[in-house]
Amino acid sequence: MRHMKLRSIVSKTYRVQTTDPNHDHPIAPNTLNQQFKILKPNKVWVTDITYIPCREGRLYLASVMDLCTREIVGWRLEKHMETSLVLGALQDAYAAKRPKEGLLHHFDRGSQYTSYDYAKQLKDYGMESSMSRRGNCYDNACIESWHSILKKELIYCNPRFKTKEQA
Repeated sequence: MRHMKLRSIVSKTYRVQTTDPNHDHPIAPNTLNQQFKILKPNKVWVTDITYIPCREGRLYLASVMDLCTREIVGWRLEKHMETSLVLGALQDAYAAKRPKEGLLHHFDRGSQYTSYDYAKQLKDYGMESSMSRRGNCYDNACIESWHSILKKELIYCNPRFKTKEQA
């Protein structure tokens, strides 16, 4: 890095909670169980929400990643973090990749992902739910890491986006 005149980017320690794990929705088992090495595409997808700071207010990004290819197969950026945000990202991913039934879809315990509408959509697509343990970010480390890199390399090293449209 010194030879190429590169410097690492140090992230901020402040973290905004983007999901509400305090709900009475059904909880799925942690089927993925931190088994992140997947050999075939469209077998396991992971998903999460992060926020994007903007001078006009915060935006929320929902991303869906294929664990084999580490490709973001679906995403949505909105000014809210309601269930429609994560449903849109899932629908975009499904439309783009058309996976066979039985895909394992892993997410945290946020109320958006445990909602009736999200569970119904997963069932309609023939996907199996896997859910992180309460408060364990390592269960969803791959997508958490991708969001972290996105912020370090795009968001934090540039001035804040002036408008939501620009973001």
